[in-house]
Amino acid sequence: MVSKSTTLFTAVVMSAFLTIRAGAAVAASCGSGNFPAWLEDFKTEAAAKGVSQTAITSGLSGVTLDQAVLSRDRSQRVFNQTFEEFSGRMVPPRLARGTNLMKQYGSVLARIEQSYGVPGEVLVAIWGLETDFGANTGKFSTIRSLATLAYDCRRGETFRGELMDALRIVARGDLSPSEMRGAWAGEIGQTQFMPSSYLKFAVDFDGNGRRDLLHSAPDVLASTANYLASHGWERGKGWEPGTPNFGVIQQWNKSEVYAKTIAYFANQLAHAP
Repeated sequence: MVSKSTTLFTAVVMSAFLTIRAGAAVAASCGSGNFPAWLEDFKTEAAAKGVSQTAITSGLSGVTLDQAVLSRDRSQRVFNQTFEEFSGRMVPPRLARGTNLMKQYGSVLARIEQSYGVPGEVLVAIWGLETDFGANTGKFSTIRSLATLAYDCRRGETFRGELMDALRIVARGDLSPSEMRGAWAGEIGQTQFMPSSYLKFAVDFDGNGRRDLLHSAPDVLASTANYLASHGWERGKGWEPGTPNFGVIQQWNKSEVYAKTIAYFANQLAHAP
């Protein structure tokens, strides 16, 4: 027969052991210095959630921690430019190119507006401000960036979900892991979708069987329109500050200065010769 004191002692020891184990698990999942072990656990979780083994292997094999991403994440500066400063710097150099693209993709933009209700001027303005109309989409490996940020302690769960969605994009056949290069925080494509938004809102508007937001302008523009429409864009209405559609633009980017610059750029495009 086991005495009560022995039972109590055993319970205390087991409790302490489990506490230590739990602490170790938390540390391991939060930048403990063993990134390869964390990555193996993530691969197991991805398989359990239905991600194909092919996508897991092709996406995560050889992925390493990116210290440059961590440095950027820790040195983000608060956006403090005024509307006059930001719009004056961003819009004039892009106006002529934007006007030409409005003409080049006129028929595509007309079909997009018919489908989603979002005018081409707004889409081209976003396109220009985000990546110079696709010229500067970013050079960071999307999967490596997301794995780094998912492993880090600051916003691990958020980026864990984004990494899972990046693998789902690979599994769906939209992009290969090597193609997925973008901004340091995982934004990808010519209008900079996070993987979760890519999965929800990307559309195959050119009809080639892929939702390709890196190489296909029709897919890029239609997907951006789908995002705005899904967030409540009102067909046939304006987008000036104070209107419901301006509120939708702020769903794209919460910065009032950035949103006002999108609206201003779109107005400039609407009145361009």
